[in-house]
Amino acid sequence: MKKFTYLLLALLITLQDGCSSNNQAKHTTKDPKTKEESVAVDKGLFNVKLTLPASMFEGDDINKVIADAEKEGIKVTKNTDGSLTYKMSKSQHKKMIKSIKDEIIKTVNETKESKDFISLKDITYNNDFTEFTLIVDKSAYENSMDGLAAFTFGMSGMMYQLYNGVDPNDYKVTILVKDQDTQKEFDKIVYPDSLKDK
Repeated sequence: MKKFTYLLLALLITLQDGCSSNNQAKHTTKDPKTKEESVAVDKGLFNVKLTLPASMFEGDDINKVIADAEKEGIKVTKNTDGSLTYKMSKSQHKKMIKSIKDEIIKTVNETKESKDFISLKDITYNNDFTEFTLIVDKSAYENSMDGLAAFTFGMSGMMYQLYNGVDPNDYKVTILVKDQDTQKEFDKIVYPDSLKDK
């Protein structure tokens, strides 16, 4: 997940600064373990602000992170809690969301082609990444660690929705696992609910 988070930060660096602020909607997510603010998406009339927590920059030179973003024309504000707020136009935010979407699709394709997940035969998904279906060899799946793919797609789907401004109380990702031979669903995992259960 940390690799995916850094990917999102890299995408932010490639974007340009947006127009003036006009706040209409703000969505914030909190880490269920720490109750600390995690990511906030504020969609205004002309721009979008993303606030990323200080924990995402652990080990990084924060001044360099800010300078790199500003070189690309992104307005960055360092907040008193160590978080950074990036500001961009709505069109730039759409480009960022498309880049995230493209990266998730690339991950799906790489996972299907990987020899690391021997039971996986196919992976499908809907347009907003609220549902993924894993088509598997059931016996191989049940005797492997291939269920980790479900976790990867669950987290990816939640991150996509979060950065797209979906209220954290509303986003869900359902992973269906179907047997290739019978096409019958034999497992269903819903994120973030399954994280709370564990």
